[in-house]
Amino acid sequence: MTDIVAIMAHPDDAELLCGGLLIRSADLGHRTGIIDLTGGERGSAGSAGLREREATEAGRILGLDARVHAGLPDGELENSPAARLVVAGLIRELRPRVVILHWPIGRHPDHRAASELGRDACFIAGLSHAPVDHSPHRPSKVIYCASYREEPVQPSFVVDITDQIDRKIDAIRAYGSQFDGKAGVGDIFGGGDRELYDQVRVHAAHYGSLIRRPYGEPYWMRETMRIDDVLDLNVSTF
Repeated sequence: MTDIVAIMAHPDDAELLCGGLLIRSADLGHRTGIIDLTGGERGSAGSAGLREREATEAGRILGLDARVHAGLPDGELENSPAARLVVAGLIRELRPRVVILHWPIGRHPDHRAASELGRDACFIAGLSHAPVDHSPHRPSKVIYCASYREEPVQPSFVVDITDQIDRKIDAIRAYGSQFDGKAGVGDIFGGGDRELYDQVRVHAAHYGSLIRRPYGEPYWMRETMRIDDVLDLNVSTF
């Protein structure tokens, strides 16, 4: 069983998008996991075997309790009935309370499909008569990674990852086949001569500044948050 699971299209997506939150959650004693929907076998660099080894090392750095591979096809990810049942079965097996997904809109078709597939699979996993192994389970909360996107919406919240930023970068560095020598990939656009690892740190510094902390990761959710005591709101207006 886990508390928090990221459902991501490819190995390395979770490290880039929500690695800080996963490490911080592990630091707090929560059980964390990742469902890699594909093996990234059709990526422009690296082999399937190499990416699997990199993912294992990155998972060790993240402090994961579980990392599972759904076995869906890279580059052909679809929110199909069959794929939903596969992912719903893994959700039932891991039984997370919170699921982290890709932003609903993305440059990579697999990322868009993964976001929709993950949300629908969470619903299917809770249906008593769904043809899926394990007993029904539905996460209580779905949140979306907002990192590296330029959407016209503000994050619902930002997680302070100041104490986790170095380990997040180390986990990303585990994917040397994908990132070494690059200034940008996917939604992370290059910053001139600044290497990708520094670009990630710059993004985290920006979001950290919004909560008056050195580094942060932004997230969005569809629901309105409840506040019981406004005196607990902890980012100063001035």
